[in-house]
Amino acid sequence: MKVLVSGGAGFIGSHVVDNYLAAGYQVVVVDDLSTGKKANLNPAATFYQVDITDSAALRRVFEEEKPDIINHHAAQINLRRSVEDPTFDAWINILGSLNLIELSRQFQVEKFVFASTGGAIYGEPNVLPVKESAATSPLSPYGVAKRSVEMYLEYYHRVWGLEYVALRYGNVYGPRQDPQGEAGVVAIFCGRILRGKPCVVFGDGRKTRDYVYVEDVARANLLAVFAPSGVYNIGTGRETSVLELVELLEKISGRKVEVVFEKERKGEINHIALSCEKARRILGWVPEVDLWEGLKKTFNFFQGEMCNAGHGS
Repeated sequence: MKVLVSGGAGFIGSHVVDNYLAAGYQVVVVDDLSTGKKANLNPAATFYQVDITDSAALRRVFEEEKPDIINHHAAQINLRRSVEDPTFDAWINILGSLNLIELSRQFQVEKFVFASTGGAIYGEPNVLPVKESAATSPLSPYGVAKRSVEMYLEYYHRVWGLEYVALRYGNVYGPRQDPQGEAGVVAIFCGRILRGKPCVVFGDGRKTRDYVYVEDVARANLLAVFAPSGVYNIGTGRETSVLELVELLEKISGRKVEVVFEKERKGEINHIALSCEKARRILGWVPEVDLWEGLKKTFNFFQGEMCNAGHGS
């Protein structure tokens, strides 16, 4: 069986590719390398450097490869950028996704697996951990775009019979996340701690997120191939504040971490945790890596990267 992974050179997508290959799937990666890295590419996958907004180039990949499954991770991932430039966000996250969905219909793809968001789609839920049945009320264009794609998938499922799974992720962290990027507080903090710089916290540091380890997320993508169509939360059900995160990383690194507080940013929710009961019941998925273990693995990865970079210079 052949899986096409869009964004397969990116942080989450590359782990998903590794998992599919380990399970015996043929894997095709489509990535424009705007944020993905060649170093993340698994050499056992077939690679096409293609932008998902280029429908003609995408069509050529579908004609050449005839994938059975689409796993869609290519995205504009910066929530702040979506607030500043909603048109750019929609161009990639809605129209780019629609290109893939429409080609999936035309080429009779068996299943479309979509990387959605549990962190930005619900807004401020009344009850935590939040279930998939809760109202969606995104506070950012990024969340609006992800919900729009879910709705397109619901439409294509009802009208065209396209089977789909939308995985609503918590805050995914782990090796290969970009410590220089705007998204991914764990990677950014690891990078700053290793360089002896202060961690910048927006607001009072009491905002909470549901941090889920990338290898657990990759495993959910594997299970999604055989899951009934619908949306599934992928998280831990636990809230962790930004200040708690700093405290844990202090203990793991053995370093005193300076914290600098800056003004809150628009479009960010205050508290979120995802109920993953549905994923446990239907996918047979539960998170296996707890936060302490995951943070330790992540910090050690970045420490190793920094040492390698030092030796190479």
